[in-house]
Amino acid sequence: MKKDYFEKADVAVTVCAKDGTILDMNEKSRKTFLKPGREQLIGKNVLDCHPEPARSLLSDMLENPRTNVYTIEKEGLRKLIFQCPWYEGDEYAGFMELSMVVPEDIPHRIR
Repeated sequence: MKKDYFEKADVAVTVCAKDGTILDMNEKSRKTFLKPGREQLIGKNVLDCHPEPARSLLSDMLENPRTNVYTIEKEGLRKLIFQCPWYEGDEYAGFMELSMVVPEDIPHRIR
């Protein structure tokens, strides 16, 4: 991940290897996911951070790369979660997750 692009972005970006090891987190991701008792997640397995059924879904996504997009509501905020494979050259290397707050009054445009 090019930290120059994502480090200060107002979207949580987390990058994992294809075995589930967390490789990188930008500032927003660290602020979102690092809670007391979790001072470091880089080097940990992303599967250990998720309960079922999310754990099984992520495990399957690691083995069968594909994009997964959905919304959640957490602590009164609606968020868009976008998970997709990333590649080194043409070789599947893992997946990345982008998590962003979606305003309640977000405009929708048809172009």
